[in-house]
Amino acid sequence: MAETRAVRRSVSLPAPVARRVKALVRTKKVSENRVLVELIQSGLEAKDKEKERFFEIASQLTRAKEPKEQSRLKEELARLTFGE
Repeated sequence: MAETRAVRRSVSLPAPVARRVKALVRTKKVSENRVLVELIQSGLEAKDKEKERFFEIASQLTRAKEPKEQSRLKEELARLTFGE
């Protein structure tokens, strides 16, 4: 069971990020805290999916027999790891 107790943290946001957060607060009509929590949760979920995708491609690479397919999968792994 996940712990549900909130833990307070203090962060400093760069001005452009703070402006975007404020815009989301106005648009969604929720608190700044709620927006920040949702953004952090979304980011963590995206990281988890990225990790899952990496291991999925790595698994495909170990099963790939064709050099062309191996090369394509290696390139995809490189993009995930190092970006475009």
